[in-house]
Amino acid sequence: MRRGAFPWADTKGSANMPSQPKVAMDIPAGDTMRQTTCYICACRCGINVHLKDGKVKYIEGNRNHPVNKGVLCGKGSAGIMQHYSPARLRAPMKRVGPRGSGQFEEISWDEALELATDWLGSVRKKDPRKLAFFTGRDQSQSLTGFWAMQYGTPNFAAHGGFCSVNMAAGGLYTFGGAFWEFGDPDWDLTKYFVLFGVAEDHASNPIKIGIGKLKARGAKIVSVNPVRTGYNAVADEWVGIRPGTDGLFVGALIHELFRTEQIDLDYLVRYTNAPWLVIDAPGTARDGLFARDASGNPLAWDTAKGGLVNGKAAGITPALTGRRDLPDGSTARPVFELMAERYMGGDYTPEAVEDRTGVPADQIRRIAAELAHVAFQEEIVLDRPWTDWAGRRHDKMIGRPVSMHAMRGISAHSNGFQTCRMIHLLQILLGSIDSPGGFRYKPPYPKQTPPNLLPHGASGDIKPEMPLGGPHLGFPHGPEHLLLDDAGQPSRLDKGFSWDAPMSAHGLMHMVINNAATRDPYGIDVLFMYMANMAWNSSMNVPGTLDALTAKDDAGNYKIPKIIYSDAYYSETVPFADLILPDTTYLERWDCISLLDRPISEPELVADAIRQPVVTPDRNVRGFQEVLIDLGARLKLPKFVNEDGSPKYPGGYPDYIVNHERKPGIGPLAGFRGADGEDSCVGAPNPDQLDKYIENGAFFGLHMAPEHAYFRHANRGYLDWGIEKGIRMSAEPTIFQLYSEPLQKFRLAAQGHGDRQPPERARDRIRAHFDPLPFWYPPLEEQAVSGYPLHAITQRPMHMYHSWGSQNAWLRQITAANRLYIHDSVGAQIGVVDDDWVWLRSHLGRVKCQVRLMEGVNPLTVWTWNAIGKRKGAWGLDDDAPESNQGFLLNHLISELLPAGGGGYRYSNSDPITGQAAWFDLRVAIEKADGAGETEPRFEPLGHASQPPSPRKLAFGRSFRKART
Repeated sequence: MRRGAFPWADTKGSANMPSQPKVAMDIPAGDTMRQTTCYICACRCGINVHLKDGKVKYIEGNRNHPVNKGVLCGKGSAGIMQHYSPARLRAPMKRVGPRGSGQFEEISWDEALELATDWLGSVRKKDPRKLAFFTGRDQSQSLTGFWAMQYGTPNFAAHGGFCSVNMAAGGLYTFGGAFWEFGDPDWDLTKYFVLFGVAEDHASNPIKIGIGKLKARGAKIVSVNPVRTGYNAVADEWVGIRPGTDGLFVGALIHELFRTEQIDLDYLVRYTNAPWLVIDAPGTARDGLFARDASGNPLAWDTAKGGLVNGKAAGITPALTGRRDLPDGSTARPVFELMAERYMGGDYTPEAVEDRTGVPADQIRRIAAELAHVAFQEEIVLDRPWTDWAGRRHDKMIGRPVSMHAMRGISAHSNGFQTCRMIHLLQILLGSIDSPGGFRYKPPYPKQTPPNLLPHGASGDIKPEMPLGGPHLGFPHGPEHLLLDDAGQPSRLDKGFSWDAPMSAHGLMHMVINNAATRDPYGIDVLFMYMANMAWNSSMNVPGTLDALTAKDDAGNYKIPKIIYSDAYYSETVPFADLILPDTTYLERWDCISLLDRPISEPELVADAIRQPVVTPDRNVRGFQEVLIDLGARLKLPKFVNEDGSPKYPGGYPDYIVNHERKPGIGPLAGFRGADGEDSCVGAPNPDQLDKYIENGAFFGLHMAPEHAYFRHANRGYLDWGIEKGIRMSAEPTIFQLYSEPLQKFRLAAQGHGDRQPPERARDRIRAHFDPLPFWYPPLEEQAVSGYPLHAITQRPMHMYHSWGSQNAWLRQITAANRLYIHDSVGAQIGVVDDDWVWLRSHLGRVKCQVRLMEGVNPLTVWTWNAIGKRKGAWGLDDDAPESNQGFLLNHLISELLPAGGGGYRYSNSDPITGQAAWFDLRVAIEKADGAGETEPRFEPLGHASQPPSPRKLAFGRSFRKART
């Protein structure tokens, strides 16, 4: 190769390659730079988008942004190819052939909106239940939920029910926060960090930055995951646990803390319900509830006073053990004693759990000892005075530098809610929640426990042309908050907040299509979805889902009469819709990353952000949020029109972002409020607000006082400041619920107490799983099937996120086809080597795929990358694309329903408490396949005549090079 052929000056080094290239940094990447927020994954990093002649040339991280601080991953950089994807939809479309045929005709926006208004308006006038409105990872749920509330349907939820509702609900019911966007490890101070079930896509850049800090300081990182990839590969210790047994492992750690008496008792007394007395009166309606005084306050036993006292009062010296007599003649015991009794029992000894978890007893003991040593022998002391909720002044902040993080590897099991609670219990026993070095809340958390937000949408709340009385999703405190009809049947199509899934805080989106087609509990007229690839990788039992989308009644009519779908790309779901409302890409739209929804706050920073259009669409497309507001005005939804019937937000989504107020002074954005833009969090709408955000780099951040940075669940300064800023509803402290009374209330109902009781088929299920103390039980599929010795799970690759990543021309060069990764011992047992074909069977069906052998996986586990496999005809890919010929999905093997139980009733394949989709409960058998070939099952190619042909070769940047020469 000719020397000097490369565009750098220093050519010293080898004859073929300079040792250190020098890049001219003073040459602008383009002629314009605009700042916005990335949308390639859920991190929501700040980005600088460089344009040349109005086209995107280069994307880099925004160094001032609080989330990524300039770091940008490969996914974010490849957003260029996401934006210019050949799969982009080009115009509104109306189906003219059978569902699934892909036969559409382009129509105008006027016709599309008139058609949608006609369909939706007719339903709203007759029975709003007949609309099911469900969205995927849209990051605008405060708007979509508000729209659905004004429409009046009970059938709304987003993707959380099949993603990580166990993570959210398990944490919010326990300590008013949760992992991921609800909080963060104290990256600067923690000394011992444990990850549970974390793949490398979630919170990608922040975790990478944080792990880098830990590595630089020599902190220990322990990963608990069946698969050793990504973050788990760089951990100091990998615990290759068997899927679904994390609760056993954590229970054994807790056992060791109790056995060795290494628990922060002072922390428990100050901040938890450990001293509260639990009534012991088997067979009565009060059994297992908290003993309370006449004012409803929980009771504790004060050792100094020798009597019963308000357990929430400051200055008491409560007993943590001992049976106490109550005035009515019954007895009660403290929560702490019940905990000790459970975890000191034989079920949670390291020896009892090692075979089932695959984690040796000695390793469990050592990790427990290390956790305790770091927490209590290496405590963090900050010379930072603060005042607690009771007005007590503390000269220092004392922290336990142990932190944890967990994600879908925990939540995507049918025992995930209780396992999440158990992990939080472990943190609390060590005293590490929101203490220096521990796990830290992000504003607007913590919330109260249990959260004050209740679900709405019981049958009595639903009336034609009337809004619901409140938000669809919430946190029931007992059976009285279930959403049922007069006969006790589910009010919601997905059976959320019914006896099937009483505490389903995010709904059950994975059950909507199946239930609509089987008309169980009832049929619908319109299914309205946004950015949810439910005809492919976002559904369990893909063949069954496709059947449901195309099922017809005896009269030849579709059982789901009308389907409206909005997406930016020609996904596998588009051909099954009747009306397509094409969305923009993330670089062409306004968006709001709001404190009302899923904020980007940091532990010491209240933050939110916007997206702004950095380029103008070159197609006849509109942002979905814009369309939704337009539909709200056309339908005359109460909060979307003025009293005279005119649109309330004639300027569309930007108008809504600036001028909408959820309550006085509180709107979608927290920054630059008030007439002069000087107010934060609370203030009148500011017409220049969006301009201020753009000037500030497309985000807003408000730093909190140093004395408010920790112990925010009980920090008087923070609690008062939170009320002032509108991010808290109560100045009362958040009391950690080690023992969850709402769970016991449901269990009492199943035992025959109360006005609302479950049907007979559900009684044993609720009695068994709604234990108020966290515990472990085998995943439900494992209990129901036999003959499938292996677990099968997915991971998300660091360079892709959901299905839209694997249509990206740059990212496809890294992974265009997935393999089934199996342990070396499994390969030897069935006689296969790398790239051999195998059959993978479940109780539902089978998949043919190629294997790759590895050592870093639990021997009883097989796994693959998620959402790589594609259906021919979708995403603008050629029919010979590896994604549709070698790529595959485990979804084909996962049933959306559990096998029938007593009486023939089939529950959803979900956590029985929250309805979380149990993706990772899958059990399989494996055998070698004869010969080579292609992946199976195979489906007919989707028609795509409405889409322009994709180029055989994508060569982005050629025009820029021509311009330069």
